[in-house]
Amino acid sequence: MPASPPSISVIVVSKNPGPRLQIALESLWAQTFPAEIIVVDGASTDGTREWLDLHHARIASLVSESDHGIYDAMNKGIAVARGEWVLFLGADDRLAAPSVLVEVAERLVGTQASIAAGEARFDNGRAYPFAGTDTAIRRNFVHHQATFYRRAAFERYGGFDTALRIQADYEFNLRLVDAGEAFASLNLCIAECGSGGVSDSGLWANYREEITVRHRHFSAYSCWPWDVFALMRYLRKKIVRRFHIRMP
Repeated sequence: MPASPPSISVIVVSKNPGPRLQIALESLWAQTFPAEIIVVDGASTDGTREWLDLHHARIASLVSESDHGIYDAMNKGIAVARGEWVLFLGADDRLAAPSVLVEVAERLVGTQASIAAGEARFDNGRAYPFAGTDTAIRRNFVHHQATFYRRAAFERYGGFDTALRIQADYEFNLRLVDAGEAFASLNLCIAECGSGGVSDSGLWANYREEITVRHRHFSAYSCWPWDVFALMRYLRKKIVRRFHIRMP
């Protein structure tokens, strides 16, 4: 008999998201694959909690309480998840098509990988396919909105480091690389995402955290060219934003 598809949990994190959250959840409710939907809301005060209460029957688990940032919220979602695989979406994100989860589930059958990554597309026209672990030293090489993690990986290696505010997913991905866990490419667009989040804000804090994370996992000698590259990316973004230049 063919193997049955694995179970999937989708964790949606939000705080005062407004109507964007409805779009994200509707993309999940439209799926032809029955995923476990978990919403972790950071005690929103914009009416989100009341709206979620109205739709509670369509949500497997709802957590609404204050948190210490996005990665604390993601860890809370992991703690209640029951699926074999976990995907994280933000309120600005939505699955690319109603067939996404069924296609992913089919591709996950029999895989030995602990991480399966696809492509994330952003509303400013940029697209980020899985770059492969060979590029891991440069910058984050997968986007969590397009990446499925075995839930067991969090049990084995711990959750996201909440001391990091922007690059904790990069740090967790590097932990998996260090441990020799296998990454697989899904060759599929998983999510369409909003741009302008904190990791896309152009703040130096984002690049500083990237450098900090890189130095945790690679030698200083190996890191320095990519640290310089991070500084150049930061300066480029500052120039682009100051003069309102449209980036390709």
